[in-house]
Amino acid sequence: MKKVIIPTLCFAVLSTIAFEETIQASTVVKATNNSKINTNIKAVDIKSGSNLNLREEPSIHSQILTKLKRGKAVNVYEESNGWAKVSVDGKVGYLSTDFLTLLPTNKVQSSSESTFTKYVNVNAGSHLNVRHNPTTDSKIVSKLSNNTIVNVLIENNGWAKIKLENGVEGFVSTQYLQDKKTVDSIPEKDVNIRSTKRVNVSSNSSLNVRNSPTTNSSIIFKLKKGKEVEVYSESKGWSKIKVDGVEGYVSSQYLEGVKINSTIPEVNKKIIKYVNTDSNSRLNVRSSPSNNASITHKLKRGVELQIISESNGWAKIQLSGKIGYVSSHYLTSKSDKTQEVPQVHSESGKVEDQITTSKFVNVEQGSSLKMRVNPSTSASVIVKIARGVRVEVLSELNGWAKVNVYNFEGYVKSEFLSLTKPVSIRESQASPKESNHGILNGTIVRNIINYDFSLEQLTNLQMKVNPKTDKKYPAFIREDALVLNNDELPSFGTVNGNSWNVRSGAGTSYKVIGQVKNNQSLQILSEMTGQDGYTWYEIQIGNTWNDAHIEDVKYFLNPDHFSSHPIESLQFLKLSETTHLNINEVNDRILNGRGILAGQAETFIAAGEMYGINEIYLISHALLESGNGHSQLANGVSINGRKVYNMFGIGANDGNALLSGAEYAYKAGWFTPEAAIIGGAEFIARGYIDAGQDTIYKMRWNPAGAITNGYALHQYATDIGWASKQVNQIYKLYSLLDAYKMTLEIPQYK
Repeated sequence: MKKVIIPTLCFAVLSTIAFEETIQASTVVKATNNSKINTNIKAVDIKSGSNLNLREEPSIHSQILTKLKRGKAVNVYEESNGWAKVSVDGKVGYLSTDFLTLLPTNKVQSSSESTFTKYVNVNAGSHLNVRHNPTTDSKIVSKLSNNTIVNVLIENNGWAKIKLENGVEGFVSTQYLQDKKTVDSIPEKDVNIRSTKRVNVSSNSSLNVRNSPTTNSSIIFKLKKGKEVEVYSESKGWSKIKVDGVEGYVSSQYLEGVKINSTIPEVNKKIIKYVNTDSNSRLNVRSSPSNNASITHKLKRGVELQIISESNGWAKIQLSGKIGYVSSHYLTSKSDKTQEVPQVHSESGKVEDQITTSKFVNVEQGSSLKMRVNPSTSASVIVKIARGVRVEVLSELNGWAKVNVYNFEGYVKSEFLSLTKPVSIRESQASPKESNHGILNGTIVRNIINYDFSLEQLTNLQMKVNPKTDKKYPAFIREDALVLNNDELPSFGTVNGNSWNVRSGAGTSYKVIGQVKNNQSLQILSEMTGQDGYTWYEIQIGNTWNDAHIEDVKYFLNPDHFSSHPIESLQFLKLSETTHLNINEVNDRILNGRGILAGQAETFIAAGEMYGINEIYLISHALLESGNGHSQLANGVSINGRKVYNMFGIGANDGNALLSGAEYAYKAGWFTPEAAIIGGAEFIARGYIDAGQDTIYKMRWNPAGAITNGYALHQYATDIGWASKQVNQIYKLYSLLDAYKMTLEIPQYK
């Protein structure tokens, strides 16, 4: 269901001798002149002992004119954006509408219609349907969120006829109405006065933030002089603080400059807004409210944000536990959950993450930055990253950054990352034919192979063999196909009858993507009205694989999307050419600790030269199939009194892979690990390499075969993303080496 969140945030301060309990709204938006005028009498509705601030302007930063107690009657002139313009005791000002309620009918003049007021009572994020007639199959004329005020004209047989403020009349279920507004209680433990202090140490020193208030506890991180922290409490010389979203303890003697927060601690209600940019654009999150401030994140359209405050065209937000600023112009209070948020392919062909923090590797020219499995210089190296490569920073702590680059995740030293990309002399001088490709250290030769065939023609041929994808597409089913678990707020539906089609959109003009069975239970995600007038429900279907849409097939077929990418371009790696590897490098950097494959670099190189296969591809294949050299089949299985080895899982059929793989090895004569490596290379060469499909791209798509025969054939997989999924391991292995030569053969269609 489409989610609507009321943009109101409440605050409170504990009532003591020194501080009077106060409740006020935080929305900082002025009332507009075109607000609906609705002069009536309301009463202050807060808990006993509290006060509601009457302010000069509709803002929590505005001057307080007076404080009103519970039950105080006020004249309401207009309401807008969570604020009511009122007059009381000769003063005119603004109150939060969250803490006003209509007076009982015996205290106000009766209206021209005999009505009474109730409040919508549904779960947060849900809606109450307003229908044209008092029946669940009647047309929906409006949807109401929780705590919406409705004027009830009459109640009968479980239905209430209501009139909304815009004059619309309709019917709602009485079970979702109540007499009182639902108000979140304010937990006493959350009502605290907080203060801000600054770190006061010498310029060359830092203040340790610890896990607990003792010098024996572990250090979380260090703070420099002048860093502001939020202090929660102080006891026995220690301060409990929060900084950059992380809590810890510091010595109180190194803090100074106490000041009371100008804002009052927030309670559970939040102001939620959504990024509203073009589908191909990103919204910059900056470190301060200025276009000149550094960019910390980039956000996709539709990302949900928690708004702390808004001022002068900037919104202060909380993101991943940290504070940032975005332009208010690109925010909206409405989430288009009923429509698919446009997904944008990254260079790797995957859908980009919604939130990223980008930095660049900044090491000396010709060096590389080691990514490790743990934040320690003794941890094993996952991959080496060249100067100038952009990485996505997930977190930083104690001098280490957890990063993601080209689908690898690990840790690098923060000191070798920068917000700006360093100038690369090698990049500016590299030949267009031979280069280090910006991230790998060896020599890369790029060749273009031209096909007298268009990309559109090849795509159409591929569509005829029903290509698959694990991408999740929207799935819709018409309302008369389901018996709902709840007519007002359905979350599940049971299929009523056979042969109901599931379509890619809300209407019969959309593609059929499957069918559902009678009595099958389906989870409902959202609903929308199609052009045919029917309600269509978006449902969750459990298919792992779906028929690929033509635009996605064309995307993965198009070499232009991958040929310039350091990793994805390896699907064009010429597998029929050897790499000229250094034996010691391979043994030390790749095969070390890889079980039975350790020390076998010379065998892999010999097998590659013997059968004309890229050695790194052979090693990658063997590591994958042998569980990094530790599988039972790779380490030897006894058959007929002899021990056999199978490094590539050849002949290991599902059901009894160990026995069938061992029997194949016995018949092939693989009685030593070396024989298994060389024999496996021969088998791999026979299947695709010798047939001319000597790149991963050709194995998947076989463009020459499709062009020659007029139909798609001899393809290794049906998954349209298969080629992209094979290259990460190959890239990782190459990045660990310095001495090699590779050739990329890139298709080009007319």
